[in-house]
Parts: sequence; structure tokens; C-alpha cells
Amino acid sequence: MSENTSDNNTPVETEISSLGEFGLIERLTKDFRMKNAGTKLGVGDDAAIITCGDKDMLVTTDLLLEGIHFDVRYVPLKHLGYKAAVVNFSDIYAMNGTPRQITVSIGVSSRFTVEHLEQIYEGIRLACETYGVDLVGGDTSGSASGLVISITCIGEADADKVVRRSGAHDTDLICVTGDLGAAFMGLQLLERENSVAAQSGDPDFRPDFAGKEYILQRQLRPEARKDIIEQLARHDIVPTSMMDISDGLSSELLHICKASDCGCRVYEDRIPIDYQTAVMAEEFNINLVTAAMNGGEDYELLFTVPLVDKEKVEKIEGVRLIGYITKPGLGAYMVTRDGGEIPIKAQGWNHLF
Repeated sequence: MSENTSDNNTPVETEISSLGEFGLIERLTKDFRMKNAGTKLGVGDDAAIITCGDKDMLVTTDLLLEGIHFDVRYVPLKHLGYKAAVVNFSDIYAMNGTPRQITVSIGVSSRFTVEHLEQIYEGIRLACETYGVDLVGGDTSGSASGLVISITCIGEADADKVVRRSGAHDTDLICVTGDLGAAFMGLQLLERENSVAAQSGDPDFRPDFAGKEYILQRQLRPEARKDIIEQLARHDIVPTSMMDISDGLSSELLHICKASDCGCRVYEDRIPIDYQTAVMAEEFNINLVTAAMNGGEDYELLFTVPLVDKEKVEKIEGVRLIGYITKPGLGAYMVTRDGGEIPIKAQGWNHLF
């Protein structure tokens, strides 16, 4: 019996959600073969790599859907535009490149006005000015399902400096930038206050955001780690592998392990977590390490470096050593505070239904 048929030879249909985002992409694209010599890397990393003279061109795209990736009831449109651009910039930085141009395509329903679109583009413009990126094109269309934003970003890097997910080696050190879990806790706060506002029925309701500005900023207006890429170059460090943390640290660690055919050990007490994140997790009765490992949308960088670069990478402010790469047969585990080992599982957010 064929893998895709039942006992009575009727086709078996597969639920999209059962594959997950990366499993779905792998299945849909497995039969595509690269036909052009200039295509160095297609599907399977933070960005595609295309040969372009003495540089490599990096291309990435991201799709944001109302009701799936954002809720306009509590996400300011200017912030949404800024975030939509920055998450694409982050993919280029994750390849050790520099974003240069974007195209923006928007689908919009009739409940949005020109002024609403101007707010979105104001956020995109601010992101472009902040990161030195040009808006060079795009498309607009009506939408029957709310607001849709699709951005494609083009970047560049020296051919010998591009970093993929697949280069990690046994004994490499695992590093992360910034702190983790704040964006997830910011989302929990926004959703709670939105629910309270709806239940109150008070048109003058004011949410309680006092002392929680950092986690809100991490959710509503994240920043890409351009500064870290610049510091790595300044210290003459080229990571052996790198990703940005969009779906959660656990998920990204497993992607690197799979692409690089390796295992890993990360230490629970080395995971960087901000104080506001810890306070909010306690208030919501959410396990703090779970939030940091699986929350997603941090847009920090996860990368590996050889042992010989340990002293150099320790000098970079905002970088934390959290573990090391192992041989593939040793698996991927978190070492707990008491010395035990827990298998790392990809439990991050799945936006496929």
C-alpha cells in the first residue's frame, strides 16, 4: 500500500498543522532542483544566497496575517509596520549580512483607511531609516480577510563571511544575545489587558502597563541585532552557525543541530532572562525557563563559535555563552540547575492552524 493511500486505496490527506512550518516547507520544496549557477543556497536557512559579483546577495521574505501574527485591537499600526520590516532585517543579520533593500506588499480590507496605511508605512519608513535600508517596490491589493503584510528583504555579505545554520562543529560554544522570553510575556500582558477591557465594557478603560514597558517594547517594537553583527566583525569573529530566535530558543537549537548534524548541551542557569520577564511570568504562573526557551519573537541571535574564539566573544557586551555543541549521537539536552538533563523539544508557537 502506498504511503499516501488507505486500505481502500483512497488518498490519505495530511493535516497541515501536523507537519509544522519547517516540515511543510521541506515537503513542498523537496523536488525543486536549482538550475542556475548563481543560486548558492535555496530553501532551508534564514535567507537564500545568490552569487552577485564579489558579494553574496541574501534574500528573505516574511508574511504577517491579521488574526494569526497580530491583533490590531492592541497593536499600534505604526509599531506593526516597524516590526514587519525589522523581522526581515533580522533574517539578514542572522546570515552575517547587511540588509539593503525591501519590497512591501499589502492586502487590506475596506475597514482600513488611507490614514491607517500611512501609519503602517510610517513605521516601515522609521525602520528603514534606523537600519539604513531602502524601500524599492511592492504591491497593494484588496483583502477579504483583513490586513496582510508581506515584506521581502535583500541584503549582502562578503562571500567568505556568510554564515549558515549548517556549520556548527563538536566543541563549538553556543552563544545568545540579549535576553529571552520578554516578547512572549509582553504578548501575554497585551492579551490579558485586551480581554479585561472587553469584559469591562468601559470605553475609557486604561490598561495597567506601569513598570512593564520593556516587555511591551520587546513584543510591539523589537530590534534586530545589527550591533552584534558589527561587534563580531570588529573582533574578527565569523560564527560557525547562526540563526535569529523567532520561534523560540529550543526550536532554533534543534534547527542548528539538524542542519549541522550535531548535538548540544545548554545550561538552564545560563539562559539570559530580564527581571520584568521574571516578574510577569510569576504573575501569570508560567514557568520562566519554558517562556525563555519556547516563547519566540525575541529576534535575538543564536550562534556558535570555535573554542579559540571564547575570549574574544566574551568581550562583546550583550552576548552570553550558554552551552556547547556535541557529537550527534549525544542528542540535544538542557542541563538543569541540579545537574540533570532534559531533552530539548521544539515547543514554540506554531502559526499553521
